[in-house]
Amino acid sequence: MSASTPSVPAAISPSQTPATSPAPAPASASAPAPPPAPVPVPVPVPVPNQASLERRNKLLLGLAVVVVLCAVGFGAYWVLFGSYFISTDNAYAAVEVAQITPSVSGTIQEVRVTDTQSVKKGDILVVIDPKDATLALAQAQAELGRATRRVKSYVANDSGFTAQVAARDAEEKRAAAQLSSAEADFDRARVDLKRREALTASGSVSGDELTRAKNAYASAQANLVSAKASIAQAHANRSATIGLKEANAALIAGVDEAHNPEVALARAKFEQAQLDLERTVIRAPVDGVVAKRQVQLGQRVQAGTPLMSVVPILDMHVDANFKEGQLEKVRIGQPVTLHADIYGDSVTYQGKVVGFSGGSGAAFAAIPAQNATGNWIKVVQRLPVRISLDSTELEHNPLKVGLSMAVTIDTRTHGKD
Repeated sequence: MSASTPSVPAAISPSQTPATSPAPAPASASAPAPPPAPVPVPVPVPVPNQASLERRNKLLLGLAVVVVLCAVGFGAYWVLFGSYFISTDNAYAAVEVAQITPSVSGTIQEVRVTDTQSVKKGDILVVIDPKDATLALAQAQAELGRATRRVKSYVANDSGFTAQVAARDAEEKRAAAQLSSAEADFDRARVDLKRREALTASGSVSGDELTRAKNAYASAQANLVSAKASIAQAHANRSATIGLKEANAALIAGVDEAHNPEVALARAKFEQAQLDLERTVIRAPVDGVVAKRQVQLGQRVQAGTPLMSVVPILDMHVDANFKEGQLEKVRIGQPVTLHADIYGDSVTYQGKVVGFSGGSGAAFAAIPAQNATGNWIKVVQRLPVRISLDSTELEHNPLKVGLSMAVTIDTRTHGKD
């Protein structure tokens, strides 16, 4: 048996020796060795061929042509058609609500309607107790009769005053005749007295005869004074009677008995009393729906107290609030297309522009904006535009106050300025 030759370890060159070799961790008999790190595999980049490039370029060119055509088409649509229509959804149905108020005071006797009830023009809504109005009518009727009789007495007095003036003329003439007689008697008595006074010195006339002459003179003088007073009295009586006649004539001058001011005043009060009695029955002024009923049976109301409202739903309009920059071409009379949110696009209303508000909503606000401040920010204002609706369309598709509307105005027509 030959002896084995011991193996000699191969020599390691310095270039193969690592510069730094970490100290080997103590091997554990139970822990497996870590797997080797994966080596990245390079992915080959595909190189497009010429056919693919040409197809992609054609697709991009087609897309660009479609975009250009769409832009041109939209521009043409906007210039030729779309720019003539302005729209807003800031619009609401509105109506001129009829406020029901009594014209006379009284106690409510009947209330014949309730909220949401439909009424026709002329239907009875409320009845006020008519007893007070009935008594007032009777008093006014009596006053009219008394005024008529009083005016008739004025007419009759006119004839009486005419006769009295004639009588006063006769009295004045009689007084004038009596004055003439008294003057003649006075002249004769004066002459007789002078003659007898002249004959007294010669003794031809006795003292007794002279005394009678003096008495006759005094009596004639007194009668003259009385006659002058009588004619003055007769003249004054005639003037007074003429004044009474003129005053009475002024009460009936220029009008007949039926149109005399006193009769007309009494008749006006009578008609007012009749009207007040009629107004105790309050009727609906328009067709519509009752809303905001506040009156109750037995309530004492004064003239002008709000009782309820009647909403004329067939006479509605729309208040559309457009931005100020949209209204350049809007004119009164232009046609409008409207849709209500309650019905959607299934119902279309045809309307017409009927007017513009006198100011923007901010101008009529309870607290208007104070723009004259340092921290001012411009806010685009909206102007309410009133649009009328067709009552026939409203009858088929009724609206309520405050419902939202979508409005489109066709500005291609000039409307009616």
